[in-house]
Amino acid sequence: MLNDYDLTYNDFNPTVFYVSKCKMTKNGTMHEHDYAELAYILSGKGKYLVDGVEYDVAAGDLVICNPGVPHTHLVINKDEPTIEFIAGFNDFHFINMPPNSIMLKDGSHIMHTNAELKQKIMMHCYEMIAEKESSNMSKYFMIKTHLMQMLILVMREILNDDSIEQSPCSFESYNKNYAVKQIINYLNQNYNEKISLEQIAHNMYLSPVYISKIFKEETGESPINYLIKIRLEKARNILLRSNENSIKSIANQVGYDDVYHFSKLFKKYYGISPLHYRKKEMEKKASNQ
Repeated sequence: MLNDYDLTYNDFNPTVFYVSKCKMTKNGTMHEHDYAELAYILSGKGKYLVDGVEYDVAAGDLVICNPGVPHTHLVINKDEPTIEFIAGFNDFHFINMPPNSIMLKDGSHIMHTNAELKQKIMMHCYEMIAEKESSNMSKYFMIKTHLMQMLILVMREILNDDSIEQSPCSFESYNKNYAVKQIINYLNQNYNEKISLEQIAHNMYLSPVYISKIFKEETGESPINYLIKIRLEKARNILLRSNENSIKSIANQVGYDDVYHFSKLFKKYYGISPLHYRKKEMEKKASNQ
């Protein structure tokens, strides 16, 4: 029979105060909370000063700040700022630990995770941020569910006495793959809006140069070329469906204000102007009827 309370003294039902993704561009101010706070390093390197001890942190590290423990972050490279996920919460009590606290066996405040755990925690972090920024109903409970899973993964790691084997999976590769998927989703959902590489980079808390680099590595083309293909494919589908929309109207629907520029791109990709493409397809339909 499963022991319902093998991890906690009672029902596991934490209260979540906040989750956020932050860019560490300047040194923080020493502070403390009356609740627990976790900071997970998504990318970059930096330092954390926790309870008087200075720790080096890098992507994949989890910083544990228990209630009443003074802490702050320190910037080591302003040109490549550290990106971190932060969550504040309470109302939990793990076995053999003080209420609302997570205690590491070595007495430190930093958990260095292996590649497999990094992947799982990062996935939960991004899911929580996506829920926070969405307009979905009951998003608090989705955030809470992901945080609970993240905490259980952390506690399993703490309570596991076996030595940790490093997974052959590359965290850097996973990180890039996830970021590119997020960009592709953004392009597919917002292709009809004005989009720039700088805007994408701002939304991802990454530099435009890095965005271009990883996107090309994963897809073989630049984000802007990928966006052009999405827009032209959408335009082609509109041309196939209806003979009523003007070329200017179709251009506007897929994010182009300049109909001449749109037509030029369409001809470059499909070898024929949008007007002639529609005429050709309509004639083909008529001949098949």
